[in-house]
Amino acid sequence: MLVHICCAVDSHFFLQKLQKLYPKEKLTGFFYDPNIHPYSEYQLRFLDVQRSCKMLGIDLIEGEYDYEGWIDAVRGFEDEPEKGARCDICFDNRLETTAKEASKLGMKSITTTLLTSPKKSIEQLKAVGDAIEKDYGVSFIAPDFRKDGGTQEQFALAKEDMLYHQDYCGCIYALTKQRDQQKRLADELFSPISKQIQPESIEERIELYKKRIELEDQGENYKIVRDKFLNYRLLNAHVVQNGEVIPSYILPYSILRKKFTKFKIQSEVKDIYFTNRESIKIIDLSKFNQLLESNYQNIQDIIDHPPIFEKELSLRNKIINNLYSFSPIIVLKDIDKNGNFQLYLNAQTYDDTRETLVTFS
Repeated sequence: MLVHICCAVDSHFFLQKLQKLYPKEKLTGFFYDPNIHPYSEYQLRFLDVQRSCKMLGIDLIEGEYDYEGWIDAVRGFEDEPEKGARCDICFDNRLETTAKEASKLGMKSITTTLLTSPKKSIEQLKAVGDAIEKDYGVSFIAPDFRKDGGTQEQFALAKEDMLYHQDYCGCIYALTKQRDQQKRLADELFSPISKQIQPESIEERIELYKKRIELEDQGENYKIVRDKFLNYRLLNAHVVQNGEVIPSYILPYSILRKKFTKFKIQSEVKDIYFTNRESIKIIDLSKFNQLLESNYQNIQDIIDHPPIFEKELSLRNKIINNLYSFSPIIVLKDIDKNGNFQLYLNAQTYDDTRETLVTFS
């Protein structure tokens, strides 16, 4: 049986139920999910599925990440609600490809872990599966493992085995609609040009879950814990000096009340320049290098190869010894003490939860 897999939280439970229900059946996982966006989220979910299948002794095949093909397939249905017509097309896309793969491998039946997802309609999935069964000559197996407390058992198992528990279906349309309803920033869609790993970004979670696998391979005991914190994303910013945009670098947790202000330098203490507006602080590249013990040659060099986020927080604390400060801190190559400045700064802070690894050794 070829088992289409959407994510580890669903598959880890579903596959174990299938193993008990079909003890003589050779199960093979098929991770085919071109709907998942962004690609980094796809990588994270696949990483977790690989671990789950390894734990269960299930062979796993990865399908093609044909995101453009999926976008074309659902075009015109972008505004459909969850469990609407777009989901029908999405299921058809993924289950049809699963049926083709099963036929190629000589397998006689298929199923999907989507059947155990509380966010999906079993009736909708059965209708799609039955149609594909007729077209491709493979049986579509549709067990209902949700009933009799199955969903609660599924989540308990996911928690016990510390699986990655995503909080949106996968596609960009479901994500943006869900974040709009929650009035939350869709930070899954933000990735710095510099490739700096941001707090609680998908990239940070990938590194964490890779580290988890390393610890397991080494036989180390660990725990994944969650902590609430105030997150930050810089959306865009620039500095104008004497009428011209100049190279600048903005340190994290810099916030303006109205996204724009004019300012002048008022004073300087130990190479830190204080201004007359919004408690803005400025340091030059030389001070930046001194405090970080780095050797950046220009501002663009920092933008292209920034320090890790934690080092930037440490630098901020050296400049402003106040953990509660949101004062903007700007790095410039050279500073014109008599210049007229303008700062455009669009950034957001928001409540978030961050996963970390705790080891017992």
